[in-house]
Amino acid sequence: MTTGRIDDRFSAPTATALTWEAVAALLDAAELYWLTTVRSDGRPHVTPLVGVWSGGRFAFCTGPGEQKSANLEHSPLVAVTTGGNDWTSGTDVVVEGTAQRVTGRDQLLPLAAAWRRKYGEDWAWGADDEGFTDGDGSSPWVYVVPPAKVIAFGKDPHSQTTFRF
Repeated sequence: MTTGRIDDRFSAPTATALTWEAVAALLDAAELYWLTTVRSDGRPHVTPLVGVWSGGRFAFCTGPGEQKSANLEHSPLVAVTTGGNDWTSGTDVVVEGTAQRVTGRDQLLPLAAAWRRKYGEDWAWGADDEGFTDGDGSSPWVYVVPPAKVIAFGKDPHSQTTFRF
């Protein structure tokens, strides 16, 4: 079981630490995430994308010719963010970790099934040994991000809970 530690410097006096189960449920339920990668010249690159929380890891895909893919070749260190734009309600979550490419049809098929369950036929992937496949010939690469650190920002009351893995 993972236990979070509340940071009193950034939390209301009445705030309590969020549970890992609650934070993992938010990561699982989110429909949109923001992925931050680092370009070879050190500039950040941030993009919205869909993904799944599966097996305690965040999974996403990107085409081998996309900027995200080029950035990951330079540095696999990423941050994944999800939450809302409200100041007084909800919880925002940041996952920090190292992206790892997933290959092998046996590893990719369960992730493709997770995409279909979550997003329906709009994201109905197949898989080969290199990545996801679909009917138009594209074959995006798939990455997972096992969390090294997760920070959850509660908004009512304001709190900051940190989980380290």
